[in-house]
This record gives sequence, C-alpha cells and structure tokens, in this order.
Amino acid sequence: MSGAPVTELLPLSADELLTTTRAVRKRLDFSRPVAPEVLRACVAVALQAPSGSNRWTLDFVVVTGEERRHALGEAYRDAYASYRASSGYIGSVDKGHPALNHQQQRTAGAADYLADNFHRAPAIVLACGRGRADGLPAFRAINLAASVHPGMWSFMLAARLHGLGTCWTGVSLIDELRTAEIVGIPHAEITICAITPVAYAIGTEFRPALRPEPDEVIHWEVW
Repeated sequence: MSGAPVTELLPLSADELLTTTRAVRKRLDFSRPVAPEVLRACVAVALQAPSGSNRWTLDFVVVTGEERRHALGEAYRDAYASYRASSGYIGSVDKGHPALNHQQQRTAGAADYLADNFHRAPAIVLACGRGRADGLPAFRAINLAASVHPGMWSFMLAARLHGLGTCWTGVSLIDELRTAEIVGIPHAEITICAITPVAYAIGTEFRPALRPEPDEVIHWEVW
C-alpha cells in the first residue's frame, strides 16, 4: 500500500494473511461503521490485481446507505431461500468424514446467520465486470470473471489487514437483475461477479481451515 495507512494494519506475514483470510459471518461487528477512507484503501489494493489484456474492466459498487443495504438484504434472503432448498446448499454437502462434516454444518449455520443479517453489515461491496457473456462461449464468461475475481480477492486480503471481515458470496446472483436494479447497475452492460458484506471483525485471530493435503489435489504432468 502506498502512503500512510488510514488505519493501523495487522502485523501479519504474507503466509498468515493468505491462510487466515476466512469467510467471516458470525464475527462481523454490525455496530461499528467502516470509514470510506478504509474502503477506498482496500479498493486501491484491488486495482493492482491482474486483469485480462491489462484492461480496466473491474468496477466496485460500495453501498453504505441503510435503505439500499436493507433492500440488498431482502434480495439476498430471497435468493438464499432458493439456494437453501437446492441440492447445492452448503448444509447438504457430505464430505465423508465426521470432522469435515462437523465443520460443514458449522459453516452452514453461519451461512444461515448471514442470510438473516446481511443488511446489517455497515458496507456491502459488489465487484463488477464491464460486459456480459450471456449466451456466449464459456471462455468469454470465464475470462470476464477472471478480470474481476483477483481484484475482489485482493480487496478481501486488504480488508483483513485493516481488521475487517468479509465473506465472498454469489447467492444474490441467483437473481442478479434484482440486485443490479437496487444499486442502479446497467444489467445489459455490466456483470456482477461477486458480493461481500464488510464490517470490522470481532477479534482479529483466525486459523487456517481444514483443507486437503496438496498431494490429494495435485495431478503431476497429466490428470
């Protein structure tokens, strides 16, 4: 980050930052506002992320007004109800191991909590890509999102350094048009690629999550 930080940054090593930036749901502090300067500093970091063909196709919509946050929250809850009833719901996933399933159910409970409280986050941030890939070959959709997702992840890493909690979600995209209309996004021209609530985290200590060992997912040379 260039210049003096707008808040004191957490003293995390690069490895700690990358392995402890978690999806924060139940530990979001809804009572503490997030200053625009802090959000702007996180966006400044996000803009250093890779972008296809070195084009600036990433835009952020940062929502802090109560009325729009409540509208986004209602849209999120409605979309979440549809998601919760689907086979892809996080709580329906069986990972085949008691410890992993226990973690899965804890995460599902936290996801349910976020759906009920999404509107309470002092800021909601939407990461958008310029253009749409509806009905076009898959590589167009992949490449459009690929110029947005690295920036959103960088935003979340920067937020972690500032003591903020975030939670990447695409649930609202079940009804993307409704969400776009709430914040005035021209849906025919802009794709919402990811959304996150932003709030100060309750506590700053987070641990790495249970994940597979590298050799469980590496395919050397060929699949």
